[in-house]
Amino acid sequence: MGAVCLAALTLPSGALAAPAPTASGAASGASGAGGIQSLPLQPLDDHTRAGGEPADPAVPEGTQGLPSTETDPFSMLGVIWTDATAHLPGEVEVRTRAEATGAWSEWRDLDANAAHAPDPGTAEAGGPGVRGGTVPLWVGPSDGVEVRVVPGGDTDTEGATSLPEGLRLELIDPGESPEPPPGEEPPPTGEPRAAGEFEGPRPPITIRSGWGADENLREDGFVYTDTVKTVFVHHTAGTNDYSCSEAPAIIRGIYKYHVESQGWRDIGYNFLVDKCGEIYEGRAGGVAEPVQGAHTLGFNHNSMGVSVLGTYSSTAPNRDILDSLSLLTAWKLGLHGVDPEGSKNRTSSGGTYPEGTTIKLKNVSGHRDGYNTDCPGDELYGELPGIRSLAADLQGR
Repeated sequence: MGAVCLAALTLPSGALAAPAPTASGAASGASGAGGIQSLPLQPLDDHTRAGGEPADPAVPEGTQGLPSTETDPFSMLGVIWTDATAHLPGEVEVRTRAEATGAWSEWRDLDANAAHAPDPGTAEAGGPGVRGGTVPLWVGPSDGVEVRVVPGGDTDTEGATSLPEGLRLELIDPGESPEPPPGEEPPPTGEPRAAGEFEGPRPPITIRSGWGADENLREDGFVYTDTVKTVFVHHTAGTNDYSCSEAPAIIRGIYKYHVESQGWRDIGYNFLVDKCGEIYEGRAGGVAEPVQGAHTLGFNHNSMGVSVLGTYSSTAPNRDILDSLSLLTAWKLGLHGVDPEGSKNRTSSGGTYPEGTTIKLKNVSGHRDGYNTDCPGDELYGELPGIRSLAADLQGR
């Protein structure tokens, strides 16, 4: 599952390099499978500090990054580092060149908060090749990139700011969604269950084959918890300017980044929802089952994570999104006899709340309730009371 590596290129500011050769051509996305280009970041010297444009101010000493570099096509990116437990003190900024027009985007921030991760002490967190990383960012079809990681915040014992080792830029081509063989029935999504007293109606869910998941990427087998006590609502913190037909490609990109770049066993979220309200199965194991995800560090046990594609810090989620979140929440919590308007004591396994800390969480919480993060954005977070109320109504409470 290792990513294909490209040599880093040192160029004058604003210059574009020809693509470096890929190992065995694997990063070229042949046969519609997509691929990952992995480029090591480097200290930016005086020739590369301007950020590619003469008007840009010089960036601080110790900045690492990549000058303007031409690449094979990609649509999603993120920055990773070797030690999954290491904190990245500073800011990560990227800009990309659109494949269709050749125009460069504005500089955009990548969230380097380790809020999405397997719980400490689990086999997944201690697996070989697990790496730290930013939240991945969907940028659309692109063929050029520039990145800078500006140190700041934490300092070492000598008072100097240091960045984590092994910083790399991951450029992800999600590939094409394969067509299912003619006449093939979709696989079952879990064992039939008897309806509980307060079980809400099951919403339509696009299973993994529907968004083109390559089942050879993830680890074999599944990891289950005992039940589902808490639903954590997230947003992916990517663009809202996507068509709903692009949602499967965005999900394939997140899947590749979580598994191949960060070394997780599968995509971190249990479910995802696009802006048209379509619900997608995330981590494999059966949509009705209590599958353990890697979405809310410290509280993945006995919980479910659902992420809305896009950023909802200043953009309000539409009715389709809110209805789908309510339907999914009513059904999933109803399977386990949980009231969407209730609360439960939950014990952290580490993260913002130290291991063993018990806090009361609403049964439908935002990501920020379990970890120090802005996710799922102020606008979506403000809609959680209405989601809880509608979900309870759907359960017939």
